[in-house]
Amino acid sequence: MLYYFFRYLHDHFHVPGTGVFQYTTFRAGLAVVISLLIAQIFGGRLIRLLQKKQVGESIRDLGLQGQNEKKGTPTMGGLIILLAILVPVLLLARLRNIYIILMLISTVWLGLIGFLDDYIKVFRKNKEGLSGRFKVLGQVGLGLTVGWVLFFSNEVTVRQYLLPNGALSEVDASKIYHDVHLMITTVPFMKNNELNYGDLFATAGSFFNGLYSLFYIPIVIFLITAVSNGANITDGLDGLAAGTSAIIGITLAIFAFVSGNALLADYLDVMFIPDSGELVIFCTAFVGACIGFLWYNSYPAQVFMGDTGSLALGGIIAVLALIVRKELLIPILCGVFLIENLSVILQVSYFKYTKRKYGEGRRILRMSPLHHHYQKLGYHESKIVSRFWIVGIMLAVITLVTLKLR
Repeated sequence: MLYYFFRYLHDHFHVPGTGVFQYTTFRAGLAVVISLLIAQIFGGRLIRLLQKKQVGESIRDLGLQGQNEKKGTPTMGGLIILLAILVPVLLLARLRNIYIILMLISTVWLGLIGFLDDYIKVFRKNKEGLSGRFKVLGQVGLGLTVGWVLFFSNEVTVRQYLLPNGALSEVDASKIYHDVHLMITTVPFMKNNELNYGDLFATAGSFFNGLYSLFYIPIVIFLITAVSNGANITDGLDGLAAGTSAIIGITLAIFAFVSGNALLADYLDVMFIPDSGELVIFCTAFVGACIGFLWYNSYPAQVFMGDTGSLALGGIIAVLALIVRKELLIPILCGVFLIENLSVILQVSYFKYTKRKYGEGRRILRMSPLHHHYQKLGYHESKIVSRFWIVGIMLAVITLVTLKLR
């Protein structure tokens, strides 16, 4: 909104200083500031309101150190994150941008699913919350929406340049170019690193080549569901999910900035995605929201984000990666979420297998997800969180290295 207001002042009245709002970098920096201010100003008030309404976390006795001290801590703090993301983006971003629209829909969609889950747990006193199948149904619905838009919308394009020999390239900042709707993605650690999803069906004939949306959209659904649930599972220690998400958000902001800048895309030999630079504003608001929330969520936590925040964080990360065509980097970038997910899957699968085979269930870890395993080993909660953050930073650096390491 402010973007359009100051642009109007600049174009029609030439008010000095208003032209700065045309720069993505300025608006991105301002988004961080506003996001942090919202988290600080409204965070404390929301926590006091939640305490007044007795919106406290019910704790299952798992025999973990410091667990009973968390009983009664306000939950649904993800509302702070959602507010700190949505307000700066609505104020500063170009709201007609297809990618910004997708990110706003994803944030609100998953935020509502998480809020409904927390509401049932807290106010209906149902510890199970929203049924798992309804959660998955909501995630699949968002995946269908995002996949459909990315696959069929003509506003989702990449830029192809005409080379002197008549060939086409996604990277070569010549003056002759055209923006085309192509479903291509980046393959890490490869020299010719563009993969066209349509090529996977090219050998099957023209009929099947036109149906490769049947392959792409399920990938989108799977990634959104997996990363969203991964963030949800990771949200088990004070500051773990928020800090890890902030690290991932900074990485995605860099990718969005590079992919949305023709000169940088040419220099780093990555595909240029028109209009994707606007996502930098969303990413910086996202990072500001996570860091602002950490003020209250760091050990010992004054508030938990609940599913309201964790489901939204994971979904946002997945959709951002899909838009900037870096979905194949998700296993590296979101490695913390991945290992937390896998630890639960392996633990449950091995327990069921050994129970069928030996009549008694056995475990790989002392407890899943993985962060609880380390708690059982005697590590302090803050040490586990700090080390997971360090791993997250290392994975983020490896992800960024793929820009040049091929």
